[in-house]
Amino acid sequence: MWNEPEVEVIFSVVSEMDRAYSRIVSMLDLLMSQALIPIEASLRNLQQRPGVPFDGSRLDHQDALKQLWRLAYPNRELPSLKSELWKDMGWQGPEPSTDFRYAKDFSLTVYLPPFSHPDVYACSWLFHCCSKGGGFISLENLIFFAKKYPESFNRLLHKQDGNRADWEYPFAVAGINISFVLMQMLDLQAGKPSSMAGIRFLKLLGEDEMAFDDLYCVAFQMMDAPWLVKRASYIEFNDVLKSTRTQLERELSHEDVFSGKDLPAYNLLRR
Repeated sequence: MWNEPEVEVIFSVVSEMDRAYSRIVSMLDLLMSQALIPIEASLRNLQQRPGVPFDGSRLDHQDALKQLWRLAYPNRELPSLKSELWKDMGWQGPEPSTDFRYAKDFSLTVYLPPFSHPDVYACSWLFHCCSKGGGFISLENLIFFAKKYPESFNRLLHKQDGNRADWEYPFAVAGINISFVLMQMLDLQAGKPSSMAGIRFLKLLGEDEMAFDDLYCVAFQMMDAPWLVKRASYIEFNDVLKSTRTQLERELSHEDVFSGKDLPAYNLLRR
């Protein structure tokens, strides 16, 4: 049996260990919360971006369109904001701003003008039903792509890779679709992402606040690869986009992915 002094010593040691444990737990909680603060701030900033509709009357939005043109066609004269030349980039009409239809759920509707070819009539219906985007963020994504990965951007814009289909996807409209698909996949409309891809994406966002824009570039390049393999046409765009999302979700699930550069498809991009 322990005598009273020994018991007091034991209680003293146990109490000190308990206090030390509490201090360690508090320090760990503090460190974890401090580590999450940058991620939470980056997530909030990202979630605000789809809430900005494209506004053709805003000078900064007009300037962004002009910047995209200069990046895409540095040796061509800048057209007016309403010009048939915008169709060269894959906008559907002479005025790119009309391609954006803002809605509270981050979506927009894209309309293709009527054509005489029956396949394109079918495509008009397809894009009317499934094309969505996220307002100004879609334009920001295209500009980011053109600036950071100009070689890949230009090869996709000018359809320079592989044997292309007779009825190609319009570049700018495809970019709008990709923005929307990523926002859906990453569950950005939720206060805190609950989808597996969204949760995994937070790790990338913690490393780089522009992770969404980088992921957009990966997705665009990734989408073009099966398009070429399938020799797809307009009316297969939605199927190719769905398969791209599935592949991207699969790559995000890899345990060794800590940044956009760790994604296998990142190696497809060229600067």
